[in-house]
Amino acid sequence: MSDSTAPAFAFFDSDSVPWQDSKFARGVQVKKLGKADGRALQLVRFAPGASFPKHLHRGPEFIFLLEGEAVQAGQRLKAGWSAVAETGTVDENFYSDCGCVFLFHYSL
Repeated sequence: MSDSTAPAFAFFDSDSVPWQDSKFARGVQVKKLGKADGRALQLVRFAPGASFPKHLHRGPEFIFLLEGEAVQAGQRLKAGWSAVAETGTVDENFYSDCGCVFLFHYSL
């Protein structure tokens, strides 16, 4: 008999997870790849010219650019770059001129 309160594993095949339109910005889509203990992981896709509205980071956020380019806090990020935003930082205008895909780890 298994203990239903024991910690568990969850597995996601990103190819099988559908893209969903973001609730916060046009031209942005996400694949929800799992969540646990108040944290979540997503694959995020920005269409060329898409931007995310100003927002406060209520917990640390981590991104890793897989394709394309994005600009965060005035820094241009290219494929292979990572960025860490500490709790309390504010994104004024996160955007992508050419489009991008990135892995996103954040607090719920």
